[in-house]
Amino acid sequence: MLLTVHAKTRAKKDEIVAWLDFETAKVAVKAAPEKGKANAAIINLLAKHYACAPSLIILKRGATTTLKQFEIPD
Repeated sequence: MLLTVHAKTRAKKDEIVAWLDFETAKVAVKAAPEKGKANAAIINLLAKHYACAPSLIILKRGATTTLKQFEIPD
């Protein structure tokens, strides 16, 4: 499954803020957008939500932008 994520960094807490549709989510993370810290925090948040290992979630697009696309195992 491909999931599109609108990311907000330096938030007060890590959370999925809203679901825009079945394949698009707004996510907020505390991590700063430097050296992949925010991407790792988003992956950990998604892994917790989908109850899978973080190593199974792959960042397909958007490593340096706020609009990202992740591949999550079904």
